[in-house]
Amino acid sequence: MSSIVELLAHKRDGGEHTAAEIARLIGAFSSGELADYQMSAWLMAVFQRGMTDAETDALTQAMLRSGEVLDLSKVPGVKVDKHSTGGVGDKISLCLAPLVAACGVPVPMVSGRGLGHTGGTLDKLEAIAGFDVNLDTRAFARTVAEVGASMIGQTKEIAPADKRIYALRDVTATVECVPLIVASILSKKLAEGIDALVLDVKVGAGAFMKTEASARVLAEALVRVGARGGKRVVALLTDMSAPIGRTIGNALETREAIEVLHGKGPDDTVALTLALGAEMLVLGQKAKRLAEAEAKLQKALTSGKGVATMRRLVAAHGGDARVVDEPDRLPRAKVQLEVLSERAGWVTAIDPLELGLTAVELGAGRTRADQVVKPDVGLELSVARGARVKKGVQLATIHADDRAQAKAVLSRVKRAFTIADASFPTPPLVLGRVEGGLPIDHAARPGRLRVGQRAGPPTAELRGRRREEGAAARPGAVGRRGPLREVPR
Repeated sequence: MSSIVELLAHKRDGGEHTAAEIARLIGAFSSGELADYQMSAWLMAVFQRGMTDAETDALTQAMLRSGEVLDLSKVPGVKVDKHSTGGVGDKISLCLAPLVAACGVPVPMVSGRGLGHTGGTLDKLEAIAGFDVNLDTRAFARTVAEVGASMIGQTKEIAPADKRIYALRDVTATVECVPLIVASILSKKLAEGIDALVLDVKVGAGAFMKTEASARVLAEALVRVGARGGKRVVALLTDMSAPIGRTIGNALETREAIEVLHGKGPDDTVALTLALGAEMLVLGQKAKRLAEAEAKLQKALTSGKGVATMRRLVAAHGGDARVVDEPDRLPRAKVQLEVLSERAGWVTAIDPLELGLTAVELGAGRTRADQVVKPDVGLELSVARGARVKKGVQLATIHADDRAQAKAVLSRVKRAFTIADASFPTPPLVLGRVEGGLPIDHAARPGRLRVGQRAGPPTAELRGRRREEGAAARPGAVGRRGPLREVPR
């Protein structure tokens, strides 16, 4: 058998590892036989040379098996999770999980915290007094069985090799590598004991994938490798050229998610929840067609079943379940400062990256993993893209600790809004869809829930754009690198 150094040299020179070789590398790293500096060298070799699907699948499985794989076989039904690659105002998991569970599909969800300009599901849940995101694996499995859903953070038992490898990637400039991203995401998700997975791959200024072509490369790799791991996987490419909904910040976003469960909430938040939820119900075998699945989700909203499941979920995690019916119990910032339009016209753009970074400046996010976030601060939007406004109309509200902090970011928030003399068409919410050969109906959604889905293989126009943007991976490979980074949700 080759030595560790020989394996490093093999990948450095562009060779392909066997599954046994990758398992040996991860096992040696977990045991301490392979030093951090040697793993860093191997990661850089992968970054430069890429990996095939078979190698990426083997890496995913090795990282998955480095810790505990939850056994949810006693939980009846097809277990389905959802993962987002990260965006601004992305509170979808908070309303999606209880709503899908209310329709009979168990949702075991291991989520993450916010980092950089993107928010984290765990931070939003912790805005609810007493909510414990650190349930052990037994309590997690029990909650999924009894409530239908549970949302926790990554435990030390779940894919521990991934946690150590990611720390090295973060300091060795090897984060932006598609095979490593795929293995990191899937090793954690498959450790949950799920049967199927729906991916929300964000595209645009507020996402880590700025172009549709690069997002599709990642989505296709995730679907392929997930299928090789025996899971049913569907990915939606969704627009992140503007914030989702009207809130950015932990308690603010939690309040908006609760509004969705009460049959309210902004149109885009509702539409994205239903689009992802419909995919989950079809994968969970509770509906045969997407239109049928959306109808079931709508019924769960109007009947109150979604709200009831959310109450039970919060209570099972030790949180104050009264928040679900009384969202004013959520923390509220001491100061609210209005942001007014300086001219009349059409709101043609709202910069999600700028607003996400502003929320971080207020304390709603973090730039280092060890930072503590504030639950009450953030931003609340009063208008959406496409709105016509007059001079002096309120564009947003800044929620801050004090007036000085709010005034310090006022000009930054104003700059995030582009107001022009003429309107400009907004992109569809769902830009594309990638699936692993599953017989899922592509029928358009009715009424206001039609979110611009483009089903099937990429068009000739898209294929041309992909070539122009240099996004095509070499044949047989997951890909080498790109402007990508994974954030667990």
